[in-house]
Amino acid sequence: MRPSLLSSAIPVLGLVAMTTGGQAQQPAHPLTMPSRDVTVTYDVEPDGAPAPQQVRVLFSAHGRLMRIDAPDGQGSTIMDRDRRLMQVVIGAAKVYMDVPEREEQRSPFLLDPTMQYTATGTADVAGLPCTTWSITTASGSAHACVTPDGVVLSEDGVDSQGARGHLIARSVSYGPIAAAAFQPPPGFTRVAHPEGPASYERGGAPGPGNAGPSDAGPGDAGSGAPAMGDPAHP
Repeated sequence: MRPSLLSSAIPVLGLVAMTTGGQAQQPAHPLTMPSRDVTVTYDVEPDGAPAPQQVRVLFSAHGRLMRIDAPDGQGSTIMDRDRRLMQVVIGAAKVYMDVPEREEQRSPFLLDPTMQYTATGTADVAGLPCTTWSITTASGSAHACVTPDGVVLSEDGVDSQGARGHLIARSVSYGPIAAAAFQPPPGFTRVAHPEGPASYERGGAPGPGNAGPSDAGPGDAGSGAPAMGDPAHP
């Protein structure tokens, strides 16, 4: 679960989450990441929000690649967990930035193997069967319904950062997703992130193959993973 699942999820979801969780199923645990390519449209609502916001999330490479699209095309967050790279894309400005990684980032759309799980039953969400789980973290408790192949179809309660919120899948579509979906759109300009360079620019993991950062800076577009109670900032 994340810092502010809803908050960050709109419009430029700093949504998402460089969790270190694995794909292997553990005893009495759901899969922590989708095991196949899938596109899910969620209604996401932080506690106290006037209404839910619709967010589209794309998963590929067994959950190692993820893209979260904010409502109305306002922006996206792309996460490459293998490269420990998160990119925030700002649609209106046609720019993107590489965000310095956070080891403890979480995403409400992915589960965390450090959480404690208890299976409580089964349900049907968005036309798919799922197992319901009671989840306990240091910050509180939550309930989620997860498909056998690791797709979170609903989640309600407190995330790992203590933010409250609710999400539910409205549509789920399985099928191959092109690699280009996890890259900034053609013609978008890379700008420097206010908090400094990503790891590959400091001699860490290989980067996206872009030239050095631009001198331009759109301001802080938000660098945290989305939390359940975090309304989006434009």
